[in-house]
Amino acid sequence: MAAEQVQTFSDANFSQQVLQASSPVLVDFWAEWCAPCKRLGPTVDALAAEYQGKVVVGKMNVDENPSTPEKYAIRGIPTLLLFKGGEVVESVVGLQQKDDLKKILDRHV
Repeated sequence: MAAEQVQTFSDANFSQQVLQASSPVLVDFWAEWCAPCKRLGPTVDALAAEYQGKVVVGKMNVDENPSTPEKYAIRGIPTLLLFKGGEVVESVVGLQQKDDLKKILDRHV
């Protein structure tokens, strides 16, 4: 199953695992109660498998980790942020098609 390639980000590990990462990092901001987030989950898992070694893919539960989403002004979920060199280079809000997300990732790998 692809899920083991998906990392779990938290307020505590975000700086080290995302901002200091040497490769691009895709962060899926989600919550347990969010239906579109749950529908996006398998897509994120598939991207993690497909881009393994090129892009780090992880999820952050906004209910359990309020500081980071607040810092990046996450207003709606699901929100996907792509970080490169510690900076946000792409941002998408809402349920996305896998092909659209692949186009975004391909621009940065």
